[in-house]
Amino acid sequence: MPIRTCVFDAYGTLFDVASAARQVASEPGHEDFGDLWQTVAADWRLKQLQYTWLRAITGAHTDFWQVTKDGLDWALERSGFKDDNLRERLLALYWKLEAYPEVPAMLEALKAAGFNTAILSNGSPEMLAGAVDSAGVGAVLDDVLSVESVGIFKPAPSVYQMVLKRFGGGPQDVLFVSSNGWDAAAAAGVGFHTAWVNRQGEPAERLPWTPERQLPDLSTIPELAGDAW
Repeated sequence: MPIRTCVFDAYGTLFDVASAARQVASEPGHEDFGDLWQTVAADWRLKQLQYTWLRAITGAHTDFWQVTKDGLDWALERSGFKDDNLRERLLALYWKLEAYPEVPAMLEALKAAGFNTAILSNGSPEMLAGAVDSAGVGAVLDDVLSVESVGIFKPAPSVYQMVLKRFGGGPQDVLFVSSNGWDAAAAAGVGFHTAWVNRQGEPAERLPWTPERQLPDLSTIPELAGDAW
């Protein structure tokens, strides 16, 4: 069956979650942050994800902005930073994260080839709108789907079912792309074709499902979507 719909995770897949910390580290007045920004960015992302999982399994849902703030506060405390101005600057930049360089051309190629394109993300609608607008990719996306519609974070199966409710067809019509191995694996578990964008060269997750393809970046997604699966 040919792929009809290409769906992307947002944070870490289309948008560089480390770009906020990297930019702040280069700004005057934040010289002390320059030595630790990579550690803070990694801790921030890890705690952000961990809080989504913990809230999902305990039924204590909140929106992604809250877990983003909570994750940053944990990361800053761990690194010894108690600078409110630094915190506010990092949070402000998270609303306009940089897209990875290949993203605009990749999405444009998909649309030109006739594929449906969408984001499926833990992000709140407001956060996602900010990122999409900042990256200038709204015109090449058919929809931006947020977990707020179902009230639980990934990898709950109901999140992935949102794609089928929006675009119709079956799971075999969908190519789901994520930089998170666990996310791509969970999407494979509901029957989607999957590609894991493994930018960091990480080991595969030990889960019951395995992404079908592993890529270093998003540049070959248009060709991959057109392949026979």
